[in-house]
Amino acid sequence: MRRLFPVTDETAARAFGGSAGDDGAGAADGALVTAGPGGGSSRAGSGGALVDREWSLAELAAAYAYPEPGAGGRKPWLRANMVSTLDGAAQHDGRSQPISNAADMRIFGTLRGLADVVIVGAETVRQEGYRPARARAEFAEAREAAGQSPAPAIAVVSASLDLDYGLPLFTSPVVPTLILTGAAAAPDRVATAEKAGARVVIAGDGVGVDPVRAVQALAELGHTRLLTEGGPRLLGQLVAAGVLDELCLTISPMLTAGDAQRIAGGPTVAVPKRFELVALLEEEGFLFGRYRRT
Repeated sequence: MRRLFPVTDETAARAFGGSAGDDGAGAADGALVTAGPGGGSSRAGSGGALVDREWSLAELAAAYAYPEPGAGGRKPWLRANMVSTLDGAAQHDGRSQPISNAADMRIFGTLRGLADVVIVGAETVRQEGYRPARARAEFAEAREAAGQSPAPAIAVVSASLDLDYGLPLFTSPVVPTLILTGAAAAPDRVATAEKAGARVVIAGDGVGVDPVRAVQALAELGHTRLLTEGGPRLLGQLVAAGVLDELCLTISPMLTAGDAQRIAGGPTVAVPKRFELVALLEEEGFLFGRYRRT
């Protein structure tokens, strides 16, 4: 994988043994440095020789780290992780897996390994057959040091609470699954969800969920490193509400045509939201970008 746009000088230096601020992340004069989550990273020195080098999960986690807490403590930071084809499809046959690849899944796992909670729409849970996040040994020490649970909780956004509570997401999570819903949700369905072991969190005055309230409610539970994996309708709501801080977007070198959804749907915002590019990686034609709200 090639690093087309630096993550940060400091991160690049750590990844390749140089000092922060070195041109080319510590590479020799005339060198081309490549790095990335899929492994197969390499350094081309002045002699032109290529040496394969895998970018470890620890280095990848450093590259995708959440912002450090400020003087007032850690504030909520919401990032999205999505994949799109060249022609804008976020899914193929209703699922994102067919337009993904191994490096994309490596980033997917790392972002989960860093998060306190993963926010997902109920329709995505149904279509993708969502499972609970698993505890991974590679992140265990870092998560314990950060005061995090062994795995991130999954928070399902649902107005109706029409969910299959026989799914592993509810029967065998590492940490209890959360359900974000509105105050007007049907009491019998709230009771059913709680009986199934889910924790119901009220994040809206009506039937649906208010994205601003959802972020606040999760923060009050101690979840400030937030990750959403969609789907498109949920992401559109988060964008429209102005609560999305960062987008990690994989561009898949595929064309699907058809009528698949884009990564974000719903109502058009009054003024397009501007994000800045902070990192760009490439492997086998797949582009892995990170964009932050300006």
